[in-house]
Amino acid sequence: MRNNIVPVGSHELRYEIREIVNVGNTLQDMGLDICWENIGDPVQKGEKIPLWIKEAIKKTVDEDSSFAYSPTKGLEQTREFLANLCNKRKRDGVQITKEDIIFFNGIGDAISKLYTYLKREARVIGPSPAYSTHSSGEAAHAEKDPIMYRLDVNNHWFPDLEDLRFNVQNNETISGILVINPNNPVGAVYPKEVMEKIVSIAEEFDLFILCDEIYLNIIYNGKTSTPLSDVINNVCGISMKGISKELPWPGARCGWIEIYNKEKDPVFKEYIHTILNAKMLEVCSTTLPQHVIPLLLSDERYKKHTDERNKMYEKKSRFAFETLQDVNGIIVNQTDGAFYMTVVFKDGVLNERQKLEIDNNTIKSYIEEITQNVELDKRFVYYLLGATGICVVPLTGFCCHLHGFRITLLETDNNKFEWIFRTVATKIEEYLSSRET
Repeated sequence: MRNNIVPVGSHELRYEIREIVNVGNTLQDMGLDICWENIGDPVQKGEKIPLWIKEAIKKTVDEDSSFAYSPTKGLEQTREFLANLCNKRKRDGVQITKEDIIFFNGIGDAISKLYTYLKREARVIGPSPAYSTHSSGEAAHAEKDPIMYRLDVNNHWFPDLEDLRFNVQNNETISGILVINPNNPVGAVYPKEVMEKIVSIAEEFDLFILCDEIYLNIIYNGKTSTPLSDVINNVCGISMKGISKELPWPGARCGWIEIYNKEKDPVFKEYIHTILNAKMLEVCSTTLPQHVIPLLLSDERYKKHTDERNKMYEKKSRFAFETLQDVNGIIVNQTDGAFYMTVVFKDGVLNERQKLEIDNNTIKSYIEEITQNVELDKRFVYYLLGATGICVVPLTGFCCHLHGFRITLLETDNNKFEWIFRTVATKIEEYLSSRET
């Protein structure tokens, strides 16, 4: 090329969750059956959509208006519905109107725009382990490595508030704090007091809060989620929500942001105005799912639907935890929200000589080739994949210095689900005990 057309921050655009699919597909071509535990798609893993939800969507398709453009911010009646839903949660908390809601083509689209239209020098500090779309998007916009605060594996994966405060205090470029609650990839649900302390730090240093709440209503094991709107006080904030995980309808690509206290700071207000202008350039977001949202979320069957799903994930989370908790060499926390579990290897238990037995020589040679000079947790993940067909994601792929992996709780075949976790437990023990030189 006459000129270098590659942006400086392009190397930050990594998504390990899907990158490992290339390895899985190669092994699948070699005849290996793959259990895809890498991505959070309940439908792909066999979850059935209730008939009443399908009927509501079919009925909406019959309306010509579902084929039209929507307003740039989204359908007025849907935004009104969601604003009322937010306000009913806490009458003495922050109150919003339909004008404080903007629709996007999924939360991924919202994440991209929110970081892209920040001033390059303005940084958003995020949690580590991170959800890759956030950490990559923020780092790419800044053309620098992401700035992270630690989630404490030894304290239920709650944010290390001292680490967060230290980083904010000592880096004046930090303008916002990212919170993911319930958390992906670790499955933690933060207590209200943790959320309040994060808001307090934002208030002290005059920051805004960006809160990814896509899993807000997927909680269990007696936990209660605390939405940002309940604790935001006078701090400027943005909540990100959607239907991809909750209905679930990931293929709808439909999510929205709720904006809190934009009138309290002229700079924040101008930033939101910039986001809206960027949205105008692409006209609008998907119309059909916007039409359906009020119908589904106001249906008396919706709560039962949500409760049943949460009971299902609760049962799976307990089985997964009980299966892995006594395996030597790892740290696990019980998942209380979303549908992921993150396993961490203890310091010093991994090395570059460990292997798993692989009977197929072609697969064995391929795994030996791709495990040269990779992170130690990625080495384990590749060997697990080659030996069993179970596809998980290395924890270092989530912008994290800890070694481990993320696995989903989504398998709908209970026998297969139990086989997956028992096999993972067994293979961890075999891998850590191997001492080939």
